[in-house]
Amino acid sequence: MNTKTKKIIGIALVIVLAVAMIFAYVNFREQTAEGNKTVTIEVTAQNKAVTTYTVNTDALYLKEVMEEADGLTFSGTEGPYGVMITEVNGEVADYNTNGAYWAFYVNGEYCNYGIDEQSVEDGDVFGIVYTAA
Repeated sequence: MNTKTKKIIGIALVIVLAVAMIFAYVNFREQTAEGNKTVTIEVTAQNKAVTTYTVNTDALYLKEVMEEADGLTFSGTEGPYGVMITEVNGEVADYNTNGAYWAFYVNGEYCNYGIDEQSVEDGDVFGIVYTAA
């Protein structure tokens, strides 16, 4: 087999793998649930105080629910992996300063997605927890 044929086969394999990965992502990623739902957000501050927000929403993603939660404030910076939340309800968690960050949980399990992509289903309980490394 000559070098040109090997290159063509290599390129074809890369294309096939890319298409397979896109197919898997589209078909197996977490799906959103449309329609009205009730979602709970529990914010645990550094001092372990918990503030609970119950939101009735049509939102599809956690960020939208957080924006709708009456009294919940948050901010962060946009990065290559989505929004990195650095402040919740006026409390800053700065990993570069003291190793602290805001951890996100859904129904007791660590969130696998950023708040822009974390889907929301009726009855979900989200935890936003100040965490020091």
